[in-house]
Amino acid sequence: MSSRIVLAGIMCLSWLSIAGCQIGKLIGGALQNEEYQKLLDTPPKYAGLDNQTIAVLVDADMSTLYEFPELVAEITGGVTEGIRRNVPGVRMLPADVVINWQYRTPQWSALPYGELAEQLNVDRVVHIDLLEYRLNPPGNRWLWEGVCLGRVGIVERHGLDPDTFVENFDINVKFPKVSGVDRQSATESAIHEGLLVQFIQQTNWLFYQHLEPKYPDKYRPELDSPKKNST
Repeated sequence: MSSRIVLAGIMCLSWLSIAGCQIGKLIGGALQNEEYQKLLDTPPKYAGLDNQTIAVLVDADMSTLYEFPELVAEITGGVTEGIRRNVPGVRMLPADVVINWQYRTPQWSALPYGELAEQLNVDRVVHIDLLEYRLNPPGNRWLWEGVCLGRVGIVERHGLDPDTFVENFDINVKFPKVSGVDRQSATESAIHEGLLVQFIQQTNWLFYQHLEPKYPDKYRPELDSPKKNST
């Protein structure tokens, strides 16, 4: 009788040990996931747009424009709106005005930077040079591997040298973050939109204080409220 009681006690302790281990793993996993969702209060990398008149100019090569004819207008509009909503006192030159000026000035990209600001009659130009934009790996149309690489330069019209960027930053975005996504798993428009949204957001974050994921590769924005993740 006593041996049965001892055996039952050992089995009970073993079960409690296993259950405790599993609970510990669950708690540890929950804490790790919470850590991955942390957002850091991040200052702007360039704070010189406040209370200025601003134009956003986007440049892309002809092959990119041929494949994505709306890309320049989409980025111009997205960055213009993001700065307008979040930077204090700015007066933005409307995106359609900038695009029309580019069409009417075919050689605009060859002008000195200071001349761009003069012709657009603004205090600052946010100049975005798109170095690479693609949705697939080179030579493979069956997989999605979006890349958007751009160089963002700031022109100060009345600065010491208006023909030189006072600051410049590289923005490199990839979407989706997981590899091996094929055409049956996602549409071209979904990949394009996801890549574009992230590039515009990271460009806008250069200019105002914002909440940024502590672990960008692990962060899941769908787990947070829309207000918390506003751009």
